[in-house]
Amino acid sequence: MEFRTATPADAVAVQRVAREAWHAVHAPIIGVDAVEDMLTEWYDRDDLETAIRDDDATMILAVEEEVIGFAEGGPSEDGPADAVVGRLYVHPDRWRAGIGTELLSRLFADLRARNYDSVWLAVMAENDVAHGFYEKHGFEIYQQRTIEHVGHEIEDRILVREL
Repeated sequence: MEFRTATPADAVAVQRVAREAWHAVHAPIIGVDAVEDMLTEWYDRDDLETAIRDDDATMILAVEEEVIGFAEGGPSEDGPADAVVGRLYVHPDRWRAGIGTELLSRLFADLRARNYDSVWLAVMAENDVAHGFYEKHGFEIYQQRTIEHVGHEIEDRILVREL
């Protein structure tokens, strides 16, 4: 398995992994229509390519013949820590193989090298799998909230940890 930094040419592969993972994880919680709305909003190809080009952020890919996972993070503008994990997803066929852990570890190393001290992320409150994963990696609940995403009301939790 190879881990490497994403390039704009990887946007379609990232979209594919995101679609599979979002449907597997989030559709049982918020429904297929809400998942599709959020994928359309947050994984637009042009926007993804722009995010990948952003020098302030990093997107790391896990690749085995094709992209099977990704993690993205960078500076936080409005959260309870100075950095944020914006995205971390692994294709459902590869869950529980340590890929998410390795992606998170590599992202943390990058954020520490950029002199960040702490990191936060948001997770749907009912996403027990993600909560277990992030708790195992030292995150603690900072806040629970109800927010609106793309016209859908979502219960989520803000998780925080030191780097």
